[in-house]
Amino acid sequence: MNIPFNKPYLSGNVLASIQHVLDSGKLSGDGAVCKTVERRMELLFHIRYTLLTTSGTHALETAMMLLGLQSGDEVITPSFTFVSTANAIIRCGGKPVFCEINGRTLTMDVQDVERKISSRTKAIVPVHYAGVSADMDELCALAHTHQCMVVEDAAQGVNARYKGKFLGTIGDLGAYSFHDTKNYICGEGGALLTNDEPLARRAEIIREKGTNRSNFLRGEVDKYTWVDLGSSYVLSDILAAVLNDQLNELDAIQQRREKIHRAYIAGLTELEQLEKLRLPVIPEYCASNYHIFYVLLPDAAQRNRLLTKLKEAGVGATFHYIPLHSSPYAQNVLGLKDLKLPVTDTVSNSLLRLPLYPQLADDQVQYVIEQVKKILR
Repeated sequence: MNIPFNKPYLSGNVLASIQHVLDSGKLSGDGAVCKTVERRMELLFHIRYTLLTTSGTHALETAMMLLGLQSGDEVITPSFTFVSTANAIIRCGGKPVFCEINGRTLTMDVQDVERKISSRTKAIVPVHYAGVSADMDELCALAHTHQCMVVEDAAQGVNARYKGKFLGTIGDLGAYSFHDTKNYICGEGGALLTNDEPLARRAEIIREKGTNRSNFLRGEVDKYTWVDLGSSYVLSDILAAVLNDQLNELDAIQQRREKIHRAYIAGLTELEQLEKLRLPVIPEYCASNYHIFYVLLPDAAQRNRLLTKLKEAGVGATFHYIPLHSSPYAQNVLGLKDLKLPVTDTVSNSLLRLPLYPQLADDQVQYVIEQVKKILR
């Protein structure tokens, strides 16, 4: 078999959805389809304000601009995340403070956050890894005590929940991604979510190049002009049409991913019992969206051997993040050569992701399981 690591999922209706936008003559951003998708997401995820953006990265950058970061302000985030999380902080004038992850859930280590919080901390940015939530009660309590904000990096957490609440809707701000590696996609795209009206209104200005165009379109002003810093972060209606089609299949996509995830667990539990690998943990408080299925090997050598052998067998497995604190930029520019995050490093060196997408057939899932068993035995 030849099983790629990922395949973007599109329904048979997506071409008609795109054609509808083309026929309308309105292709640019923040049009009627964008507004439809934003309202649908607000109802689906129980959030007051949703603003579509051109990427999850731009949603995070908008969130950091809303914080009003000044030189020396700190934002705590895991090192085990994509570079967009840290870039957003730095681009807006802040300093990323990298914390450890929990070795069980691979999400933000609350105790390490507490150790690293200071009078300069302006925000905590939990990253919901693989669709599994960070401990939001503890993190929100910490933020409240220290009078800082919580910005959820829920790029991997769309349609996942923490104690019944959708990820991205629990903190002050949340960021989603609809990149074609995610569960719900439009090629490139994202969204900023909040329940705070003043934040939402300023976010509208930021993503419209710093103008009050949204106020103008609502008839609140007779002309629009430059009123704040901003950039061009509005999503095209063409991409919004693709996303709208994805929302029609929200539950079906989730259910198929869950079925594949459960099949991997059932098929690989024996290897975990033999201590050949460790399987992912989904805490009771979390309803996952099954974004990633990973295994943790005893060490880097065994992970790399499994990765090589799976590729030889036609299985597109892959590793994941190189921790940001160990990157050349962090070491040479941010001066973090002495920062030690042993759990993060161990996880990065031992983690391997298996294929997981709706089109993955049952016999393909079983083939992947059989190959992992064959190689590790």
